[in-house]
Amino acid sequence: MSALFGRRLRRGATTTAVAAAAIAALSASQAPGAIPTDPGGAQSAADANPPAGSTATGNSPYYTELPPLTTPDGPSTSIDLPAAIGTGPAEAGIPASVLAAYKQAEQALAETKPGCNLPWQLLAAIGKVESGQARGGRVDANGTTTSPILGPVLNGIGFANISDTDNGAYDGDSTHDRAVGPMQFIPSTWATWGRDANGDGRKDPNNIYDAALAAGEYLCHADRDLSVDADLRQAILSYNHSQEYLSTVLTWFEYYNKGTHEVPDGTGVLPVGTGPADPGPSPTPTPTPPPSPDAPKPPKPSDPATPGGDSGNPSTPGGGSTTPPPSTEPTPPPTTPAPKPVVKRIEKTDTGTLTAVAGSQFTERTSVRAVDAAGEPVADVPVRFEIVGDTDARFVSGKSALTLSTGEDGTATAPPVEAGEQTGEFAIRASVDVKGVADVEYTASVTARQADGLSRTGDDELTAESGTAFEDRVSVKATYKGEAASGVAATATMITAAGGSAPRADGPYFKDADGNPLRELTDLETDADGVLQLPKIYADDTTGTFLLRIETEGGATLTVELKVTAPPADTP
Repeated sequence: MSALFGRRLRRGATTTAVAAAAIAALSASQAPGAIPTDPGGAQSAADANPPAGSTATGNSPYYTELPPLTTPDGPSTSIDLPAAIGTGPAEAGIPASVLAAYKQAEQALAETKPGCNLPWQLLAAIGKVESGQARGGRVDANGTTTSPILGPVLNGIGFANISDTDNGAYDGDSTHDRAVGPMQFIPSTWATWGRDANGDGRKDPNNIYDAALAAGEYLCHADRDLSVDADLRQAILSYNHSQEYLSTVLTWFEYYNKGTHEVPDGTGVLPVGTGPADPGPSPTPTPTPPPSPDAPKPPKPSDPATPGGDSGNPSTPGGGSTTPPPSTEPTPPPTTPAPKPVVKRIEKTDTGTLTAVAGSQFTERTSVRAVDAAGEPVADVPVRFEIVGDTDARFVSGKSALTLSTGEDGTATAPPVEAGEQTGEFAIRASVDVKGVADVEYTASVTARQADGLSRTGDDELTAESGTAFEDRVSVKATYKGEAASGVAATATMITAAGGSAPRADGPYFKDADGNPLRELTDLETDADGVLQLPKIYADDTTGTFLLRIETEGGATLTVELKVTAPPADTP
């Protein structure tokens, strides 16, 4: 978490739960048993010395500014919180990459820990008070902050005392730890909960995708169900053990639940205050000396004229009018800002082939570079990425279009794309709102779900007497890269020989809907566990050993032996 962070007073009154939470958070320092704050608003040492490692952040300070409360219809009416996604107050805007990271974490945990019920709005609330949404979304194309976000040194002076645990690898301090990154993990906590969510092979606390997933995992541990109020509060307090922190996060959580909208990276609103996300103004190098107590103070321009003075000009007690002496400081010449580079084109980067199996995530991400007439990169250019064509593929945020800003290297990289169930080709288009700059398109394709391995789920010999049914049914499991392959198309054929493909005319058979023999089945599909169980198999009067071949989309094959024996001879 960050160093101190100021608060802002609200106008208007409201009786809603949000207002109550806001008032509670604003007045927490005066409440009995509350966490005291210093005059500037930072947490005091009294709340900053829990056992080392007991919270995700080491109880570092955080931004205490609350959401705006407005009463458009007059006092005592409902507050005007953000409207639907797309529009709303500036404070409700979340930078595109940061929002995508929160939603990706929510989606990932919905699959791995469905009982947790983690809402992305909770990650947004914590990200707001920890770092102002990664300093207003100042991240590069991969989601890594453009400069480190570090909390204060946890040396026991005003904060927790946590000795170094990472040899300075994350926080640059080999003596004490500091909270690191947009979700402000202390290194010892990151060592346990760090995740690689953007697929770059690194667990980086400075990357918003990695940090958001790690925060979600941390909040969900201990089998918490965040849809239960007690678990939700316990999870937030485990992040920072402070009642004021709890109130602040809950207030932003409810605010974001009312609606948010996406803004380009780097354009988010920073909280008011001072801290790692907003270093604030530099101190004045030389303090201005206080006026001498013997020196007369000129009256304010609004003061009435004193007796003996000119009523048009306030006068001193002695009657002389006060006129400011002319300034002896030279007026600096006006500076002309350097012209902003003009984008002349956007070009493709070295993005690889965009191919994914239905229902999986594309491993490659689309990326473009904005350059000027000299071929030099242009930063801070909003780039719109859009999925176009007949497809149900979407970015991991669930959207088909979003806007990101280029980094210092002129590059903008879209979040990963999730393939739907619809196969075929589509395009990912990148464009900028600059006249004369052509769009860039990448072609992407979705192939059918595949399997690269097939195996029987049992090992019993499959035998039947002629004219009867096989007692055991054939069951197989399909896998892809070692994992269960669900929804994979398959066929089953009674073949004439090991290398054959055409169905044979005699021997074991399936039955169609009318009970007629059928020796080839198509349109089969594995279940959610990758298992395929074939219908019952029957034997005709032909005896011997027969071959059943099962083949899946992707080329996985398995040949199963079926033995048909003659019935025992009648005993005389």
